[in-house]
Amino acid sequence: MNLSRFASRLRMAEEISKKVGSSSTASVADSSAATSAATNAAKSRWKILWPNSLRWIPTSTDYIIAAEKRLLSILKTPYVQEQVNIGSGPPGSKIRWFRSTSNESRYINTVTFDAKEGAPTLVMVHGYAASQGFFFRNFDALASRFRVIAIDQLGWGGSSRPDFTCRSTEETEAWFIDSFEEWRKTQNLSNFILLGHSFGGYVAAKYALKHPEHVQHLILVGSAGFSAEGDAKSEWLTKFRATWKGAVLNHLWESNFTPQKLIRGLGPWGPGLVNRYTTARFGAHSEGTVLTEEEAKLLTDYVYHTLAAKASGELCLKYIFSFGAFARKPLLQSASEWKVPTTFIYGMNDWMNYQGAVEARKSMKVPCEIIRVPQGGHFVFIDNPSGFHSAVLYACRKFISQDSSHDQQLPDGLRLV
Repeated sequence: MNLSRFASRLRMAEEISKKVGSSSTASVADSSAATSAATNAAKSRWKILWPNSLRWIPTSTDYIIAAEKRLLSILKTPYVQEQVNIGSGPPGSKIRWFRSTSNESRYINTVTFDAKEGAPTLVMVHGYAASQGFFFRNFDALASRFRVIAIDQLGWGGSSRPDFTCRSTEETEAWFIDSFEEWRKTQNLSNFILLGHSFGGYVAAKYALKHPEHVQHLILVGSAGFSAEGDAKSEWLTKFRATWKGAVLNHLWESNFTPQKLIRGLGPWGPGLVNRYTTARFGAHSEGTVLTEEEAKLLTDYVYHTLAAKASGELCLKYIFSFGAFARKPLLQSASEWKVPTTFIYGMNDWMNYQGAVEARKSMKVPCEIIRVPQGGHFVFIDNPSGFHSAVLYACRKFISQDSSHDQQLPDGLRLV
């Protein structure tokens, strides 16, 4: 009986071997798909067996989108959230944002607000360690005059987070500029007003330098990237680096240690640290209007999930800036090449020095204004929303005014430099 079973199994094995031999090419082609399916199945089982609340880092992309939805639920203006597909490319592609180990499609998380027909388009780009939800206090007011579109840059917020493999300033700039351009093409946008905050201002300015034909007006809010390490004002940095504290911090910077890594490292204690930051920055130490209890709770939840998710765009830091936030390729060096009229907006108490914009204006050959907003720091659009809105409307007065003589006066409280 045992011999019979053995013979039967031997014949089955021979038949299977023949089938495998005759379809070896197909099996090789299917192996990758099978491995991928098995991996995805394993991940699904892991998610079921190990709920998000019990993980060391309790977050996911789904959590980011859900937190964004909760934050924007306090708005009155209807909007549409979508993941805009900007395409895909194989590993090793010359398209820099695809330089990863995966060839999956990439997506830019986008929110578009309802607007009146014919309203000018305003595209808003967030800064470093932020996402488009940081503009939650501005969407309602701006959507009354513009068609507002806000995005999460590639590698941030609810957008795709490819492995970051850039190894130079040029590649890193291309990661953000070219992915934004691919998004623009997909959205079929042209002749729009481009607003960028902090690092987003740097990206917006670099984009406008490369693609000026698409940008009607450039608004840089507390923009980074105008000062260089070689500036006379960086002498303090040289002295600080000579100390042991400076040497340690400089090493961490060049090692690409980011604030987000600290949040992840704290695991389930990360949300508490983020809560202390948002409570202090936009509460006790706010430069202007303090967040309401509901706003603070929703923003804290949103910020945590955007910071704790997979490291991607954040790893740009050391390639764009040297220690001390000095640009490796300062915008000041290309000011004479500017082709788009520009408005700079700074909070009165912004740690980002507006003098960089003053210096750039001396070389610019296009119209340029510098506006300072009272009761505002680096996040002037959160600190003093009404003052910020007034500055944006003034900057765009020629696009939204029905009468050329209307709204030409600088609103009260704002200061032109």
